[in-house]
Amino acid sequence: MSNQSSPDSNSVSVKLENAKKIYVMGSEEVRALNGVDLSIKPGSFWAIMGPSGSGKSTMMNIIGCLDRLSEGRFFLESQDVNLLDDNALSEFRLKRLGFIFQSFNLIPQLTVQRNIELPLYYLGWDAKESAERAQYLAEQVGLGDRLNHRPTELSGGQMQRVAIARALSNDPRILLADEPTGNLDTSTGDQIMEMLVKLNEQGKTIIMVTHEAYIAEHARVRLHMKDGVVDRIEGEN
Repeated sequence: MSNQSSPDSNSVSVKLENAKKIYVMGSEEVRALNGVDLSIKPGSFWAIMGPSGSGKSTMMNIIGCLDRLSEGRFFLESQDVNLLDDNALSEFRLKRLGFIFQSFNLIPQLTVQRNIELPLYYLGWDAKESAERAQYLAEQVGLGDRLNHRPTELSGGQMQRVAIARALSNDPRILLADEPTGNLDTSTGDQIMEMLVKLNEQGKTIIMVTHEAYIAEHARVRLHMKDGVVDRIEGEN
């Protein structure tokens, strides 16, 4: 175990120290992250922006525990993520984080209820409690009457609402949203952003990747990436 102190989980949700992610592609070395220092407080709402290749997707994958740093340190709440093996990392991710994707990532064969319940199944929840939780969340996102529908029977906006409900099933303190309005029309996208703002007001820490400036305006902090480093930060953490 590291003998260096870890951030207090009450004051920091995410902390990166000299974070580097290096990919070797043939004879070329690509520094997707090239020394990022970042501190995100609990209950804040961040938008990560930048052109293609800037490092924003890599940053999201690191924060989401979907990839590991090549160098540097990464704390999620009070946990030094570098110290976790793959199994512990998967369990940590399942318990602590909620994910919202541009392409929804719903399972088409499953009903709305079963899609929302899926993380709870992996967490070993009782079937009755899991069903009650799914029903409650479906009602919270305005889909209480769609529990037995399958994704193909829903609009894009409704599918993203299911995805949000699924992300909330394990009651995570941190929600990660990757282009959450990317496949939606402007009006529906605005509705989804209103939901995310409300969740943030309720205390959720939200970290979102977006390339749309007007979507990023919903966040309280806007982080601009460029060539694997933080170019600038706008707003107040």
